[in-house]
Amino acid sequence: MQVHKTDLPGVVIVEPKVFGDERGFFMETWNQARYAEMVTADAFVQDNVSFSRKGVLRGLHFQKINPQGKLVYVLQGEVFDVALDIRVGSPTFGQWASVVLSAENKRQFFIPAGFAHGFCVTSETALFAYKCTDKYNPQAEGSVLWNDPDLNIPWPTDTPELSAKDEKGTKLADFSVELLPHY
Repeated sequence: MQVHKTDLPGVVIVEPKVFGDERGFFMETWNQARYAEMVTADAFVQDNVSFSRKGVLRGLHFQKINPQGKLVYVLQGEVFDVALDIRVGSPTFGQWASVVLSAENKRQFFIPAGFAHGFCVTSETALFAYKCTDKYNPQAEGSVLWNDPDLNIPWPTDTPELSAKDEKGTKLADFSVELLPHY
């Protein structure tokens, strides 16, 4: 297993070992002891899967209470994935890291608690998996505007398909510091 650090402390790209032959492949997607050495993660408490079509953009999501660390990867298709540091007082506040995740490259992306997360589907469809360090709390969710001009994230589309919640996202600079996680 290889772990690649990004410019954001704690945000890493993981390339699991893949064992393949003419029949297909096998890979370990999570091993508590092995991952504890590479990523700072509390115990994962919830797994989620989403399915989306090309051009769907989900994010940039976070939770004000019960912030979630996430280990994410793609089971089918391809996405452009983004982690955004929204921790008030962090030296990397407002900075982001991105990676292309696909069923083909089998990469995983670890996003620590306190970061906003989003992805855009670049293949015809994508089946996306999340391991989360805290439970989903719909009353505490927030959404940073996907195309916030201050962030300048190079999303692979200018006209994504968005949820109503994501259409109403807030620019990072417009959030009250009380509504964001702290470093």
